[in-house]
Amino acid sequence: MQRVILITIGWLAVVLGTLGVFLPLLPTTPFILLAAWCFARSSPRFHDWLLYRSWFGGYLRHWQQYRAMPPGAKPRAIAVILITFGVSLYLVQMPWVRLLLLVILVCLLIFMWRIPVFDEKQQKP
Repeated sequence: MQRVILITIGWLAVVLGTLGVFLPLLPTTPFILLAAWCFARSSPRFHDWLLYRSWFGGYLRHWQQYRAMPPGAKPRAIAVILITFGVSLYLVQMPWVRLLLLVILVCLLIFMWRIPVFDEKQQKP
């Protein structure tokens, strides 16, 4: 029963993480990390799929090995964050929602700024 629950939560997290790529207030990374954790404890097949066949696999493997983002990922992530929040700020008319979006944007950018970047090619002799 626990295995079924973990697989269900894992797939729900994959769906929410994928939606988070397109929706500015829905985070991608925590959901994909949750999915990896759930699949690692319930289904080697789904865990392998997430790590080696999904769009998120390279990022997950890099995070597991170095606890850092691969080079180039941080600027792309920040650009997507700025674009999606920019569109949201343009479309939203309520001042308190705009303020909330700006606060979330600043917090998210600070969080992204603090994540280390590790280039494995530069570290090899």
